[in-house]
Amino acid sequence: MLDLNHKSGFVYGRDASEPEPLGARINARIDAALVAERDRQRPRDYLGASRIGEPCARRLVYEFHKTPVDPGKEFAGLTLRIFEAGHVFEDLAIRWLRAAGFDLRTQTREGGQFGFEAAGGRICGHVDGVIVGGPDLAIHWPVLWEHKALKASSWNDTVKKGVRHSKPVYFAQMQIYMAYMALDAALFTALNKDTCELYHELVPFDVSAAQELSDKAVQVLRAADAGDLLPRGAAHADFYLCRFCPYSARCWSEGQP
Repeated sequence: MLDLNHKSGFVYGRDASEPEPLGARINARIDAALVAERDRQRPRDYLGASRIGEPCARRLVYEFHKTPVDPGKEFAGLTLRIFEAGHVFEDLAIRWLRAAGFDLRTQTREGGQFGFEAAGGRICGHVDGVIVGGPDLAIHWPVLWEHKALKASSWNDTVKKGVRHSKPVYFAQMQIYMAYMALDAALFTALNKDTCELYHELVPFDVSAAQELSDKAVQVLRAADAGDLLPRGAAHADFYLCRFCPYSARCWSEGQP
C-alpha cells in the first residue's frame, strides 16, 4: 500500500526548506530578468517629448543628466511588466482600428517609428502612429495617433475630464508631437485595462501650449548644460508629486529652492 505520509520536506505542496511560495520565486526570476534586460539597454541621450509635460522642471534636469534615483526608487520588475503589457494593448488597439477602416501607419518606409529630432538631436520624440485616412467622421486627415492603456479609475477620470485636464503630461506630449510634425490634430485613444472599453478624443493643436512646452524644453537643456538646478515644482516635500518622485530625497537635500 502506498504511504505518502512519511514524506518530509513538503508542506501543503511546498518545499518546507523554501521560505517563499513557488509563484513568488518564479516572479522574482521573471522580474530579475526584466531588470537585467532593461539595464542592458542604451540609456537615452536626449530629452524625450513624452517627458516635457512633467510639471517639475528640476526633475527633468535630473533625468537628462541620468542622475541616480533615490535608493529603492528604481523601476521594479512589476513596473516593467506593466510597461510591456501596455505595448500589447497598443498592438490590439492598432489592429482594431485598422479593421474598422482607419489607415493607421505605425512605421516609416524604412521600418522605424515616426518621430522627430530638434535642437541637434537633443530633443526627440517617437509617436505611436499617424492616421492618414479613415471613415467619414468629420475628421481632416492626417492626424497624430496616441494610445494609452489605463487602469479603470484613471480611465474613468480621463473620460470625465478629458485628456487635457485629466492627463496633462499626455496632452503636452501630443502638442509637442503635433508642433514638430506639422499636424493639426491628434486622436487620443485610451483603453481601460480592466474592461477593454475604449475612449477616443480628438485633440486640436494648441499653438500657445506647444510654444510654452518647447520653451520649457530649451530651458531644461540650458540648465543641464550649465549644471544648474531649476526651481522645484512644489513648495513642500509632502506635495503628492514629490512623494512619488524618484529624486525626492536628493532634491530636498539640495539647498536651492
